Amino acid sequence: MSQNERILIFGELLLRFSSPGDTFINSSNLAKVFVGGAEANAAASLGQWGVPCSYMSRVPENALARQALAELEKRGVDTAATLLGGDRLGQYFLLSANGLSKGEVVYDRKYSSFSELQPGMVDWETVLKPYTRFHWTALTPALNEHMAAVCKEALEAARKLGLSISVDLNYRNRLWNFGKEPLDVMPELVEYCDVVMGNIWAAAKMLGIPVDDSLNRDTPAETYKVHAAGSAKTLMQNFPNCRHVAYTFRFMDNPAHNLFYGTYHHDGEDFFSPVYETNAVTDRIGSGDAFMAGLLFALCEQKTGQETINLATAAGYQKLFVAGDFGNGAL
Repeated sequence: MSQNERILIFGELLLRFSSPGDTFINSSNLAKVFVGGAEANAAASLGQWGVPCSYMSRVPENALARQALAELEKRGVDTAATLLGGDRLGQYFLLSANGLSKGEVVYDRKYSSFSELQPGMVDWETVLKPYTRFHWTALTPALNEHMAAVCKEALEAARKLGLSISVDLNYRNRLWNFGKEPLDVMPELVEYCDVVMGNIWAAAKMLGIPVDDSLNRDTPAETYKVHAAGSAKTLMQNFPNCRHVAYTFRFMDNPAHNLFYGTYHHDGEDFFSPVYETNAVTDRIGSGDAFMAGLLFALCEQKTGQETINLATAAGYQKLFVAGDFGNGAL
């Protein structure tokens, strides 16, 4: 790994409570607890791969938050940039076993320490100065209007300092409930980014990139590759700072099934991963975050386009066989 690269990842540290079976409220009165959050998941993978990586959040000053941060530190992630303040960690409840069905996710993130960050609370130029890359996700501006403003502050500072900026277009409709739609917020923020990861539907929902409504689960991979290339080309035309686009395609036919592949678009070329398929999923939560981490790893290592999408897709696919939100360090 190039020691010249240093990544700062910004997002909310979460606790995940998962049902041990098909229902959350059950006679055993048991639930599994994992540390997670999309940004923390990506940081955990990068840390285990030896990438100089720091994670920045805001958490309450208590023993539970320290234990959660320690899980990242065990995986090689520096958490010194994390702010202390506020009263509670955000959390979410997965009303199914390990995400193996389409069970509902219930978020409990309002009034969390992180969500109460305000513009002006962080000296972003000082924080970002030691780094070469800054990574964030669409989950943060989805929380409320002032978190969107905090993101803009960070992005302005990162661009001023010349950092490479990456974003994951995570879309969670249950989070966008403060009177703004993603299209009202995200285009202005993505203007600062040179690396965009997501899927063709998130690019449509958040950035207004057209997507064919006739596409579905039965659409062949070869057809999706054509649509991905077209979407990425339009995205880069609309957002001139963007030089790298990566998309995932993930389909689930039953709780243990997953069909998984990815595309990568850079410098006028389009690259496609092998298609992976399994009927032995352990935990689908965090597979997209592992893909994001694999993409960043490949970019840090200056891999070829084909190596980049192969590595990112393999990392995302491997996460399907690891319990919890974090990957196990396989690459």
